[in-house]
Amino acid sequence: MLEICAGSWDSVLAARDGGADRVELCSGLAEGGLTPSVGLIRAACGLGGLKVHVLIRPRGGDFLYTEAEVALMEDDIRRAVDAGVDGVVVGSLTPDGDVDTAQLRRWVAAAGGRSVTFHRAFDLCRQPEQALEAIIDCGCNRLLTSGQADKAVNGLSLLAQLVTQAGDRLSVMPGSGVNADNAAAILAATGAHELHASARRTVTSRMRFRLGGVSMGQPADEYTRLETHPDEVRAIRRALSGLQA
Repeated sequence: MLEICAGSWDSVLAARDGGADRVELCSGLAEGGLTPSVGLIRAACGLGGLKVHVLIRPRGGDFLYTEAEVALMEDDIRRAVDAGVDGVVVGSLTPDGDVDTAQLRRWVAAAGGRSVTFHRAFDLCRQPEQALEAIIDCGCNRLLTSGQADKAVNGLSLLAQLVTQAGDRLSVMPGSGVNADNAAAILAATGAHELHASARRTVTSRMRFRLGGVSMGQPADEYTRLETHPDEVRAIRRALSGLQA
């Protein structure tokens, strides 16, 4: 199962055309991913050809949420379910770095039986083995993690341990820095059956008139962006083809 993190409509199309099985739909990838617009969710769900999971994250920064933020996320989950998503992606921690099970149970309930992935908030928790059990106990179907490393290739030991610990209770999905050169090795080393990648390339703006010295934020260059490219997705799929044989 190859999941592509898609932050725009063009990236959704590229993921589908490149042979992805599923997209994690989001916005604000420069901030680690934020909740996408309802319009984008509906368009992706109406496209066909791939499953759609939606990231539910109201802001950048840490994963310690207020009651108001938790309620907003519940509403976003229900709206995503109404739009036809196959699953949602959530996560939160307590001030002490444990999984906030009370919040997580609320989001699982709001998902109404849709698939629930706990995202890389896990990579900032203090006790990964204990956190995994809490995530399973709350009813999540999947864990997206780099193995508490900067890139999944540097977290292989913990990833393999988590796959073994989870067994058939939950799918551990390695993510972060996954590409065609390392995808097969990550699966082979960990025993995982799903991978998460962005498969992006730099895209140059089609703007002819360009005004320098004005930035809308980060990154400072308003005339380039990163988008999923179908050839990058295809390359990962080819790298995995030997494992699927």
